[in-house]
Amino acid sequence: MSAPASSFDAFISAHGFYFIYPEESPDPYTPVTDFGTMDGLNECRTARVAEVLADFRTLQFYISSAPSEPQNAEDTYTEGWETLRQCVLDGHHILECAADMRVPVAEGGDLEQTKAELRHVLLDAYSRRHEGQKIYLRQGAAQRWVRFREAILQGQQQPYPSVQEQLQACDVQLQEELSSITDEAVYAELASSDHGIGRWTVEDPSLQSVQAWLRERPRIQGGFQVWRGTSEGHGFLWQQPTPKTDPPPGTE
Repeated sequence: MSAPASSFDAFISAHGFYFIYPEESPDPYTPVTDFGTMDGLNECRTARVAEVLADFRTLQFYISSAPSEPQNAEDTYTEGWETLRQCVLDGHHILECAADMRVPVAEGGDLEQTKAELRHVLLDAYSRRHEGQKIYLRQGAAQRWVRFREAILQGQQQPYPSVQEQLQACDVQLQEELSSITDEAVYAELASSDHGIGRWTVEDPSLQSVQAWLRERPRIQGGFQVWRGTSEGHGFLWQQPTPKTDPPPGTE
C-alpha cells in the first residue's frame, strides 16, 4: 500500500494556512526549537501544529506500509493477522475522519483569535498523532507475533501438535502486548519524546481532551462502528452496525 500523500494533503488543506511555515523557513517539516527569535507565541503555536502533523504523516506512512494479509490463506483469521487488518482500518479512519470545522471565537483582536484557532487545530493534529502512534505500536506487536509464529512453524504450512503450546503462548504474548498499549502509556511516551528533542509543549492538549476528541469520532471494528465512552467512571465500547452515523447518548 502506498503512502497516503493525497489524502493527507487534502486533510492539511482543510485547515487553511496553519500548517504553512513562513517563507523564510528552510523546511516546512523541520521542527523549530529556537523560539527566542520568534515574534510572539502564535509562531510557536504554528510551528507546534506543523511538527505534530509531520509526526502524524510519518506514522501514516508506516501504518500504510505494514502487511495486512498472510501468504498462507489459512493464517487469515489468526490473532496477529486479524490485528494487522484492524490496524489498516483504524489507520484509514484516523486519517480521513472529519475535522471539527467549528471556528472558536475569541475576544481581544486578531492575535487572540489566531491563538484560539491554532489551539483548536493543535487538538485535532495532536489527537490524530496520538491515535496513529497507538495503531503503529499495535502493528509492531502483531508483526513480532508473525515473526515468532514463523520461527515456531519453521516453514510448515499447518501447525503440528508438538508446537501447539508454543503457538498458544505466542497468542498470549500478543494479547499482553496489545493490552499494554493504553492511552496513558502512549500519551506519556509521546510527551517524553517531545521534551527529549526540545519541542515547545507548553500548550499541548491534555490526555482527557485527546480522549474526548477521539470519542466523538467512531472507528470501524469488524464491520461495526465503535464509540469509546465512559459510564460511571468505567470505560466501555458501544457497538452499532456501520450504517448508523449518530453517536449514542452520553458519549459526546
